[in-house]
Amino acid sequence: MASLKAIRRRIASAKSTQQITRALKLVSAARLRRAQEALVNALPYSEALARVADSLLTSEGISVGPVEGAQKRSLLVVVASDRGLAGGYNSYLFRAAEAAQREIRGNGLDIELFAVGKKAVDHFRRTNVPVALSRIDNFPRLATIALARDIAAKMLADYSSGAIDEAGIVYTRFQSAIVQKPVYERLLPIKPPGDAGIKEGASVDATISKSEAGKIDYLVEPSRAELVPVVLRGYLEASVYHALLESEASEQGARMTAMDAATNNANEMISSLTLEMNRARQAQITRELMDIVGGAEALR
Repeated sequence: MASLKAIRRRIASAKSTQQITRALKLVSAARLRRAQEALVNALPYSEALARVADSLLTSEGISVGPVEGAQKRSLLVVVASDRGLAGGYNSYLFRAAEAAQREIRGNGLDIELFAVGKKAVDHFRRTNVPVALSRIDNFPRLATIALARDIAAKMLADYSSGAIDEAGIVYTRFQSAIVQKPVYERLLPIKPPGDAGIKEGASVDATISKSEAGKIDYLVEPSRAELVPVVLRGYLEASVYHALLESEASEQGARMTAMDAATNNANEMISSLTLEMNRARQAQITRELMDIVGGAEALR
């Protein structure tokens, strides 16, 4: 049995860790609420822009496919976190990224990686996977308009020049504070409206119909062909921004859940160590009483 001093030291260490995990849980809970609000507030804009894009980009005679002679290459954006302590959040994301890479290579395309987040950069460096572009130090916010515009601009520039044949993003879709699902969504080329459902374990093709409302034929000015680049850019930026919002909410939810579990584990450890300390102290008192009684009997 460990000494009382060692047990007290372990209890103090567990209590110190518990204070840290409890504080991180509260911080993540507050950030999760803000991330959920941002996600809900951005949804009407995304849906409205999708309806406009649905009317404009699917018009007869307008093509949003890859340019002729485009290289057989795919730009894959992987959105991870800058910090850890989020349970298996990043591990599950990297598994989805590996599955997406296998699917892309199976289609005969090379891959150009765009890593977002320090954990993604570290993972690909550790696994010796070359990264073309990276963005880190997004603390305290991952989902920003500036980052979404940079990613969308890179996608559009390479797609328009024929440097890539398609573009996609791997991110974590937020379902609840406990459940987050990593998904791969192909953003370019945009597919006609159809089956936009998300199937577990499968990739998702970007469609320009994000709601079940019927297609609306908008009157546009100037011509539809002149508005295509503007609407395509706006739609792509909104799609990337939505993925970043989903990732941010998922990260905070995963961290809050992980810190809650760590706090509960620390509490159980403290209870177990306290019981062990009481037993050790009682055993020490019993030994001291026996020594006293033995000494008294020896003096008789």
